[in-house]
Amino acid sequence: MSPVLEIVVLIVIGFVAGVINTIAGGGSLLTLPILIFLGLPPNVANGTNRIGILFQSISTTAGFKSKGIITFPFSIYISISALIGALLGAQIAVDIKGETFNKILAVVMVLVVVYMVFNHKYKQFNLLERSTGKHLWISVLLFFFVGIYGGFIQAGVGFMMLLVLSSVNNFSLVKSNAIKVTVTLVFTIASLAIFLANDKVNWKYGLLLAIGSAAGGWLSSRWSVKKGDGLVKIFMIVMVIIMAIKLWFF
Repeated sequence: MSPVLEIVVLIVIGFVAGVINTIAGGGSLLTLPILIFLGLPPNVANGTNRIGILFQSISTTAGFKSKGIITFPFSIYISISALIGALLGAQIAVDIKGETFNKILAVVMVLVVVYMVFNHKYKQFNLLERSTGKHLWISVLLFFFVGIYGGFIQAGVGFMMLLVLSSVNNFSLVKSNAIKVTVTLVFTIASLAIFLANDKVNWKYGLLLAIGSAAGGWLSSRWSVKKGDGLVKIFMIVMVIIMAIKLWFF
């Protein structure tokens, strides 16, 4: 692939991933396979992907804030828990063998595709938010494990956060997405630090992804919190299946 085409592909894929991550989750299911396809070792691709996630999370958080969506102090409590988990998960990811990581990523990609196919649209029930007391502590505990997964592989972690926030805390989709990006920002800083310390980041590819991801996150956070259109969803499912087969068998 020519250098110019690499730049275009990474920025475009970063933009699409930024939109997908903001409205639901799973953008890393596009960026990770692309980085591996471009020749990065799996754990370096995993670390490099965090640069795009970091810049996307900053821009998306700013986008939600500009629309008056306030998530504090609840988001801080669960972010700290997720950060601790992410440190553990990132260290596991740094140490794992490339072939093993590829197979784990392939399984995760297939599972998330199954979730996307069979998941129904989120329902808004105007339920009372549950962000204090036992529900706060349940979320803190669950987000520790979410952080471990996010630090390890990132792909699909947004779905997990939305599931916890909607089922345990009764947050609306709008607020759940705003909380999700704040938590992602915090634990991504921690996990990226682990990858950097172990020299598992390609800055060139990471910053190109970041340009697209930041733009996609900013625009989608201000435009809408609805799910992506059907064309994007179909494209992502097809690509994920193809890349999962590649990762597992080749």
